[in-house]
Amino acid sequence: MAKSSKTVPVAEEIAEMASRGEDISKHFTNRFTVVKPVHRVNVDLTAGMLRELDARAARLNISRQAVIKTLLRHALDDVEVLKRRRS
Repeated sequence: MAKSSKTVPVAEEIAEMASRGEDISKHFTNRFTVVKPVHRVNVDLTAGMLRELDARAARLNISRQAVIKTLLRHALDDVEVLKRRRS
């Protein structure tokens, strides 16, 4: 008796199936997260600022980048709150 093995097709194979007009809906669960595009930027910081960022990152056990993003998000949110209060 032959053993049937179910292999999951890779993206290229699914694309080929779609190109042939085959139904590929069974390969999608509709459970996904939309990821917003990310843009890289360079920022010049003083040695003291880097020490402060690294100390905070170590204390929180997160990356320097995560600290920067969090602090920046808070600062931007604070500016919006002040704008709304003045309006």
